[in-house]
Order: sequence, then structure tokens, then C-alpha cells
Amino acid sequence: MNLAIVLVLMAATAVQEQAEAGAPLSAFEDDAEPIAQGRIDELVLGRLEQLGIAPARVCSDGVFVRRAYLDVIGTLPTAGEAAQFLQESAPDKRRQLIDRLLEREEFADYWAMKWCDLLRVKSEFPIKLWPNAVQAYHHWIHTRIRENTPYDRFVREMLTASGSNFRDPQVNFYRAVQSREPPAIAQAVALSFMGVRPESWPPQRWSGMAVFFSQIAYKPTVEWKEEIIQFDLEQARSQPGIESLRAAAFPDAAPVRLAPGEDPRRAFADWLVNPKNPWFTRNVVNRVWFWLLGRGIIHPADDLRPDNPPANPELLAYLEQDLTAAQYDLKHLCRQILNSTTYQLSCVPRSDDPRGEANFAHYPLRRLEAEVLIDALCQITGTTEQYSSIIPEPYTYMPEDQRAVALADASISSPFLEKFGRSSRDTGLESDRNNRPTAAQRLHLLNSSHVRRKMETSPKLRALLGSDPKRPENIVEIYLTILSRMPTEEELEIAKMQVKETWAEGGPRDIFWALINSPEFCYRH
Repeated sequence: MNLAIVLVLMAATAVQEQAEAGAPLSAFEDDAEPIAQGRIDELVLGRLEQLGIAPARVCSDGVFVRRAYLDVIGTLPTAGEAAQFLQESAPDKRRQLIDRLLEREEFADYWAMKWCDLLRVKSEFPIKLWPNAVQAYHHWIHTRIRENTPYDRFVREMLTASGSNFRDPQVNFYRAVQSREPPAIAQAVALSFMGVRPESWPPQRWSGMAVFFSQIAYKPTVEWKEEIIQFDLEQARSQPGIESLRAAAFPDAAPVRLAPGEDPRRAFADWLVNPKNPWFTRNVVNRVWFWLLGRGIIHPADDLRPDNPPANPELLAYLEQDLTAAQYDLKHLCRQILNSTTYQLSCVPRSDDPRGEANFAHYPLRRLEAEVLIDALCQITGTTEQYSSIIPEPYTYMPEDQRAVALADASISSPFLEKFGRSSRDTGLESDRNNRPTAAQRLHLLNSSHVRRKMETSPKLRALLGSDPKRPENIVEIYLTILSRMPTEEELEIAKMQVKETWAEGGPRDIFWALINSPEFCYRH
């Protein structure tokens, strides 16, 4: 029986035996019962108590350090970082780790990727921003996230922007829409910043909102693919099918007051970012919760409507109020969620009630995004990956040390990213990214020459084994490198038996192969 099967059967047996005995699963859980650490937990645990659903135990330190790194910066901890956290004895070490991760440069890389998915940052069809504009737009988004620009200002800058798409990159929000017709722009605004799909609205509500975007002019320059985007009253009046500004209507039916010659986008932005707006804060709070916990309080996270109510209305209302009080500081929102017991619950449920998942009774299992997975494979093997673009300028091949999560453009890709469901960035919907596992993905990790070559040529993996691959310290290092935790005693014994073979015979490589193909590596948990 090969090592992968042994490890999987061993883990399954251990999980079943400990679960039946009511004991904590030591690799995944602490033995502590969840205790409310703040208002978030009071609302979540209180709701679970009302429903009669037992929450999962708190996750182990080994699970937490991996989870926090992946969810905050999209990167695995190194073996040294994982070991240091596991050995740390400070009672608030989780809070300290969260604070450190939120200040790392990789935070901006990873969260810029999320916002670029939403804002459709892509050179080629069907968005066609073109490379120069994509690079400028991505840099602007990345800078705003790194500087922790308040979210209301971040959105206002995009909605009210005018200028060159190369030199004023936030205007690319208006170019990253498949159609330049006002209803299409209104649809993109509603989806991105209100979490609403206006196709479900009455036609007059959608058309009333579209009027605010009816006076945008797109003027080419002599430079290839450069455009000036600006408010242009005369150009707008010549557009067929656009009613006068008297037809403008906010989606909540609030009165519209526009001064003569005023850019209506500014009036809409004022209405949108007002704390009394019923969509703006709710949307971003729900979306960040979804990004961190894999499920929105309203789910799907980009489909807010009256007949799709929140699973926990009080929780959503509290987070809205808290973000408004924090002046739209998104790092504050992340910190609140990450420090909650709710976020730190184990992935092992203690109830089979189907309502548990929607009410956050445990941390949900979900596969790593394509970019995060390939970066993890490169990190643990010390290898690089090739990314290329079908557009010859200004780049065809990316530098060898390029991290996938930091790719600016969805038109820059690789066979691995395509196979593993990287976001197409075509519509801005969360469904543009496909994280559902497939047989082709499984076979790629199991049998492809791509993954095998990474393992066979990896100097980093050879160094992990040292001169004596059976030394427990080397096997511990392998587990810390790949799974960010210490091996159990049973895992350690099996691994020591396996590495009696030489590197040429494949024994040591089988450990890497088995761990890389385990759900524990491929999934957030």
C-alpha cells in the first residue's frame, strides 16, 4: 500500500475514533470549548444556542497559523514561522500574529487580487482594458489597499474620476465594463458597491440609476489605447435614448437634487457612501466576511435582495455599525473578524444539523484558489512558474520569481491557473472564480510531469531530508513546511518507515507527494 493511501486511511480512522469518543482531534482542534470574545461571538454563539446547534471546538495552533497566513496574505507560513508560532507561549499570540500579518506587504498583494477580480482588471476580451491601463489600475488598487485608504474614499475616487486611463488609473472602472451604455455602467456599480444584481429590480429603478452615468464621454488621444474619461454634458445630450436628468432616481427613492452643470456621478457617490445608505456598508461587510469565512452572512455574497435575507441579521447590523464608527477602515473590519472565536473555530463540526454551515458553527472547508495553490507549491519546493500573455506588449513572459497572487492582469495566465479555476474577471461576479474540485485537477496533482518535476528537481526538498532522511527532525521539518504543523506520533512512525529508501528510489519523494495530495494541503481548513 503506498504512503498516500496509508496516510489517508490513518487520518480517517483517527478522526472517526476520536469523534466517536468525543475527544478533540489533536491535529485540528484544541480541547477548549468556544467562548465569546466580543460582540461578534455573542451574536453567532447566541444564534447557535437558539437553534440548538453545538459549535465546533476552537482550532489548534497548527491550524490557526496556516489559516491566518492563507486568509490574510494568501501565502503559507514558512517552516520557521510556523515553528516559532507553535513554540510561542504568550496568551495573546494569535492576536499578535494577526496584527503582524495585516501589516505585511503580501496583504496588499493578496487583497488587491480579490479587488481586481471584483473590478474586472483584465487586458483582453471581453473587458479590453489593455496592458498599460491594467498595470496602472492594478498599481492604484494595490496602493490604496497598502495605505489602508478608507473604503468610502476608495469608492468615491473611482466613481467621480476623470482623466487619462494611463495617468488617472481609477477612471478604468468605467472602461472595465463590457458595454459603455449607462444601464451597463449602473449594473457594474450596483454589483461592485451595493452587492446587487439590478436585473431583479423593477425596470424604472435600474433606468433611474443609469441616468447618473449618462454623461460620461470617452475621448481617444494620439497615444495607442489611451482615452480620456470625463463628464461631458454636450456629448451626453447627443446620445439617443438618454432621458433628461429629471429622470434620475436613487435606488431607495431618495429625492435627487442636482445643480446646473453638476456632474451627476458626484451626486450618486454622495448618496452611495452615506452611512444611511441601505446597501453600501452592508455589501462590503458581507463581502469581507465571505472572503474570510467562505460564506456570506447573506449568501451568495453578491446577491443582496429582500427575498435573500441574512442568516444572522443582528450580526450583519453590528458589523455595519462598527465599520461606520471606524470610518470605513477595512483593516479594522478584518481584525475584528479574525480575532473572533467564530473565525477561529475548527473545521470539524460537532452537529449534523444542516443549518450549522449557514450559521457559522464551524470553519468551512474550501479549496485553495488557483493562485494561492501554485504559489504554495513553488514555495515548498523552491521552484518557479512560468506565466505568459497572448498580448505582445508590454510583456509576453513574466519574471521567473513572479507570484501568481501578485499578477496584475487576468490575461496573464498559465495552464495550471486555467485548470484550477482562476477568476476570468469577465463580469465581477464571485462565480467568475471556480473553486470546485475536478477530476482533472486531482489527476494533475497526482500524476502530472509538472508537479513531479517540481519535486524531483527541488533543492529545497533535498535539503529538508539532510544526510539521514530518517531523522525525526527532518520529517518534522517536512510537515512544518507543507502542512504548517507537527506530525502526530503515528504519522512520524509511518514516515520514518517510508524514507528508508534512497532519494533515487523515490522513498523520500513519496512523503512530499503524499502530503501535497492530501486534502489538508489543498484546502483551507
